[in-house]
Amino acid sequence: MTFKQLEALYWIGELGSFALAANKLHTSQSAVSKRVHELETAFDIELFDRSQRTARLTDKGEEMFMLAKKLLEQRNAAVEQFSRVDVIERRVRIGVTELTAMTWLPRWVELIQQHYPKVTLEPDVDSSVNLREKVLSDELDLIIVPDAFADTRIPSKPVGRVESAWMCKPGLVAPRRSIRLHELAARRLLLQGSKSGTGLLYDSWMKELGVAPADSIVVHNLVALIGLTVSGLGVSYLPKQALGPMVADGLLLRLDVTPALPPVTYVAMYKGEHRSALLASVVMLAQECCDFTRMFQAAA
Repeated sequence: MTFKQLEALYWIGELGSFALAANKLHTSQSAVSKRVHELETAFDIELFDRSQRTARLTDKGEEMFMLAKKLLEQRNAAVEQFSRVDVIERRVRIGVTELTAMTWLPRWVELIQQHYPKVTLEPDVDSSVNLREKVLSDELDLIIVPDAFADTRIPSKPVGRVESAWMCKPGLVAPRRSIRLHELAARRLLLQGSKSGTGLLYDSWMKELGVAPADSIVVHNLVALIGLTVSGLGVSYLPKQALGPMVADGLLLRLDVTPALPPVTYVAMYKGEHRSALLASVVMLAQECCDFTRMFQAAA
């Protein structure tokens, strides 16, 4: 049993096609078929159901697929441990929320490419809850999300934090020195939904304080949330420092609300069994360049 044979089986099972697996492995379809045939001959079993038009694994094929996945992961970990960083060839699928994508993601991507020039990055921007599900189902290797999930299956490491403030269109709320949160809750609030880590954390925080918004609009998209706030449709919690220029330009008014919103810690999360020197290094690079204070940061 060779790694080439296991790679062929794994990518056919993963992609559902001999042709796609051949393309992924930069070889011919006949070469991929030959590797699978060698495995079947060696163990005297059928790995794929030939009566189907698609590449469907048999029961034994499923067992071999899971074994191939584990062995290939162990091989990759060994390569990472003993190889020079400039020769590591691997795909790393990273997931981030909108705020990270709109602030320091370009700098993080550049740092990873500087340290690991042969690593292929596949960024994915989605809500915190969706990203968590994707890392659990092995669709992503690593995610950066608000620290809103306590799950022993996904260890987490802090990378930075975001300070938020209540904001609205100038003129929507009469200027005053300080507003009580209970008073603010009587107005229309624009809130992030249950798929947002920040939304989950602030919803829980307000419930603990006994605050229940009388009128609210739930917005699942940060860009839309900012747009609706600028348009004067309500008051929302938004990243304080990143949107400082919009406050300075008079597009938004920052409100002094008591008690103040607690900062939100962002963490890197990946599945516990995926112990990888490469992923650990990628997390350290995230900690190094994490900066939620400025929008659309250019790579250095």
